[in-house]
Amino acid sequence: MDIRPALPLLAALILGGCQILPDSKGGSNADRERSASRGAAGQTFTSSEERRCISDLAADGAQFTRTANRTDAPGCSYTGAVSLSALSGDRSGISVSNLGALKCSAARGLSGWARFGIDRAARDYLGSGLARIETMGSYSCRNVAGTSRRSGHARAEAIDIGAFVLEDGRRISVLSDWNGGTKEERQFLRRIHESACKRFGTVLGPDYNAAHRDHFHVETGGGGFCR
Repeated sequence: MDIRPALPLLAALILGGCQILPDSKGGSNADRERSASRGAAGQTFTSSEERRCISDLAADGAQFTRTANRTDAPGCSYTGAVSLSALSGDRSGISVSNLGALKCSAARGLSGWARFGIDRAARDYLGSGLARIETMGSYSCRNVAGTSRRSGHARAEAIDIGAFVLEDGRRISVLSDWNGGTKEERQFLRRIHESACKRFGTVLGPDYNAAHRDHFHVETGGGGFCR
């Protein structure tokens, strides 16, 4: 029996059965919610809170990929993490630089803060929207400086942020502008520091100590410590 005429149909059926889960960049809301429960390399987010968080993040318009669970050492691990590439502002997208794996709850906090805290404060105080958040990273297997206690970075729950780039090209840095910027730039940085305290459990900045003179440390854990 000659099966050559049937080969194209067979190939089409095989390819049609190979579906790639959509990421947050495209597809309908239903597509994104269905894919939200799947992790990298086929892993599943088993926690209902993780699944809900991933779905919320997609609905917020964030662009991200899901990250495989990881354990490096005692106290250095994460599950249900994502890698963010962009967030959504009121009028346009906001890119994020140098950011690694981040627990979804921290990513969701950053998403809301970027739009409702930073982007809007930039327009209010500086007359231009937010284009990019420059970070110093997220996940890192390390202790809190000077202690034997693991940092929030060791659980992918913390982000260090050094600067903000506006749509008009201006770059507002914590190091240069917390004390040395214009009146409006100083007001902007203090306003967004204050708004971060409403979304994260721990927020540290230049007024906390010299180690934070050049960045904001924002972390989902902690008991509402804001300095």
